[in-house]
Amino acid sequence: MFAADQLLKATKGRLFGVPGRVITGGICIDSRAIRPGDIFLAIKGNNFDGHDFIAEALKRGAAAVVVHSRESIPRLRSGQVVHGINKTQFILVKDTTIALGDIARFHRNKFDIPVIAVTGSNGKTTTKEMVACLLGGSSRVLKNEGTKNNHIGLPLTLTRLDNSHDFVVLEAGTNHPGEIDYLGGICLPNIAVITNIGPAHLQYFRGLQGVCREKISLLRQMRKPQVAVLNADCSAFARKAALGRHNRKIIFGFGIKRQTDFSASDIEIGHARLQFLLNKKYRFTLRTLGYYNIYNALAAIAIARLFGIEYSDSARRLSDFSFPDSRLKFRKLNNINFIDDTYNSNPLSLEHALDALNKFKVKGRKILVMGDMLELGKSERTFHLQAGRKAAGICDCFLTVGKLSRLAAQAAGINGFDKARIFSCRDSLEARDILFKEIAPGPEDIVLIKGSRSMKMEQIFKEQDERA
Repeated sequence: MFAADQLLKATKGRLFGVPGRVITGGICIDSRAIRPGDIFLAIKGNNFDGHDFIAEALKRGAAAVVVHSRESIPRLRSGQVVHGINKTQFILVKDTTIALGDIARFHRNKFDIPVIAVTGSNGKTTTKEMVACLLGGSSRVLKNEGTKNNHIGLPLTLTRLDNSHDFVVLEAGTNHPGEIDYLGGICLPNIAVITNIGPAHLQYFRGLQGVCREKISLLRQMRKPQVAVLNADCSAFARKAALGRHNRKIIFGFGIKRQTDFSASDIEIGHARLQFLLNKKYRFTLRTLGYYNIYNALAAIAIARLFGIEYSDSARRLSDFSFPDSRLKFRKLNNINFIDDTYNSNPLSLEHALDALNKFKVKGRKILVMGDMLELGKSERTFHLQAGRKAAGICDCFLTVGKLSRLAAQAAGINGFDKARIFSCRDSLEARDILFKEIAPGPEDIVLIKGSRSMKMEQIFKEQDERA
């Protein structure tokens, strides 16, 4: 429940309309989803401006509307009679997007509930889901849905927090400097997880150190007990001697580079699943192809243990854990084996995917369909050439999608890969046609499909999904 005085205090806004009335609804930014009593926050996005939909929100029963333009308030703008306007409060703020964050922060501070925030270059969503899975056995967990991890999705999630929740698990994403610090300042986590630091969004962070600075900024926003959960095998952390100096740290990893609190060993990779020993004692099984998911599991197990959950319970829950779609997920469609990693791509995640392809045992061919890795700035050429050289030693057929991945195809050819088995495509639809008509994978082959989000690599599955 949100009251007008709380909204004004949180946003430092100015009230118009019915004074002093208690509002009893949630925060909503989509006028089509408004329920009677909700507060409509008129966000201006890239494609739509919520201020254009205020009248619709009022018709659907919005009890209050938060705006950053006085002229957008229907009566003040044109004198027209709008349904529900005499029953509605309007709160004028400088920026409705910032106001959303202010409201979420104010609301979060009303609760003494553990907040866990997860960031990193790879594995954020999977780790968030794993943590929620382990904590949610007999507790109620609030979490971001899917990958709603930005300046809109994270605060909107927090506005749903109420006394029925026992934990909050949030994923914080970024592609520009300052965004993690901003999100951390909204959710004020008690526990912060950094899964890893890798070359992602380099176009904006200007190098790996920029990525590292961005990710570790989350630690500055922690509230007591201030527990930082960190990857021991991430070389970027080793160069940050003061990392988490004033925080309690839990270290996870394979125990190769430094001593860990939660380590994995005796790794066994099977068909679409793997096993490992935790601290050389407790056996865990994951339904995944990617060994790097062990890191995500270690972070989740550490947090679960922090709250008294037994290893046996964590092992049982993780053995049934269903990994998020399109993230190195084994799929069998029309008797063809696929590794679906179409959600996104960067150099580190591509390296992990190629490692999984390399370890996968098949009688037939290993086929790679690689889309461009975007937002790498001046390093884009280098990373695509490196990917092509690595792919040359792993796959039997190589399809590339996009101008950058064409560089990978060239690198593979230079490194001795049979050019007759290299295909460079303009887009994913062309790659789909070549894959199924010319290469024609069979039941003994395995096909890895991976690329950045905007390359639309998932379209390659479309015809197969419809036939399945």
